[in-house]
Amino acid sequence: MSRTFEEVREEAMALSPEERGHLAEDLWDSNRTPDELEIDHAWTIEVERRVAEIDAGIGTLMPGDDVIRELRAKYGKRSSRS
Repeated sequence: MSRTFEEVREEAMALSPEERGHLAEDLWDSNRTPDELEIDHAWTIEVERRVAEIDAGIGTLMPGDDVIRELRAKYGKRSSRS
């Protein structure tokens, strides 16, 4: 006899927070396409590279407001409903 959703959920909720996090990630990934997973992997590598540059003192940081201001100047203000 297979277990019901509620039985599986109850067992999952008994896991430690760390285990639940891993399970949630695995379940999320199981619904994603190989292309989506590949893109996420590439972004993870890029973020790690940028953090390493910042930690090494060769990367630069820019306040978010400045980034938005530069993007709006370059591309113009667009509606969020576009």
